[in-house]
Amino acid sequence: MITLDQILADLDEMSNPEYVSTMEHFGIKGGRALGIKNTVLKPYSKEIGRNQELACKLWDEPTHEAKLLALWISEPKKFTEEIAEKWVSESYSWDLIDSMGMKIVPKTDYAYTKVKEWSKRESELEKRMAFATMVGIVLHHKKEPDETMIKFLPIIEREAWDERNFVKKAVNWALRTIGKRSMYLNKLAIESAKIIQKQDTKSARWIASDAIRELEGEKVQGRLRAKL
Repeated sequence: MITLDQILADLDEMSNPEYVSTMEHFGIKGGRALGIKNTVLKPYSKEIGRNQELACKLWDEPTHEAKLLALWISEPKKFTEEIAEKWVSESYSWDLIDSMGMKIVPKTDYAYTKVKEWSKRESELEKRMAFATMVGIVLHHKKEPDETMIKFLPIIEREAWDERNFVKKAVNWALRTIGKRSMYLNKLAIESAKIIQKQDTKSARWIASDAIRELEGEKVQGRLRAKL
């Protein structure tokens, strides 16, 4: 089995300092980045394989790419609520939050509970985690009925006032994702968007108008009609 020291040595070899500025341009900053592109890092994570013990060791390393690897090799069945809370509180960039919310937490038995909890957090990234997890649930819980997803709409409506960039974009993302799941949810998501629009804050107006534009658009409507 590959060791932590070997992984860290491999990451140093893969480093690309010139790419760090590109990462920062996209808002990925706050940790010590090596500038390794995801197209390089993801295949490497598959070579390592799932290993929660190793993932926890990688997460505690200061290097950004080590934390990304930790997320990509984590085992959802061993990803306890305690680990989730620790990693969420220690996250400093949206890509860490989105990877965790999209790929790991939706596969745990506490996902729905944590959505409710995180949506009320003060921290910008912790609150984003709620909506990234919503997106992951909507996309991956394909056997869940639409009625399960409806429960997310009141949370989205409630938090649409938050003008912080990483929150409002995640709220919008979750609303649009729900509205693209089925024709039934599309109608309800558009109704929620119109409720949000009436809040008349800068954030709410943007979230609503952007969601309505996409959800009422022919591209989405055509795809949903094809499912019927």
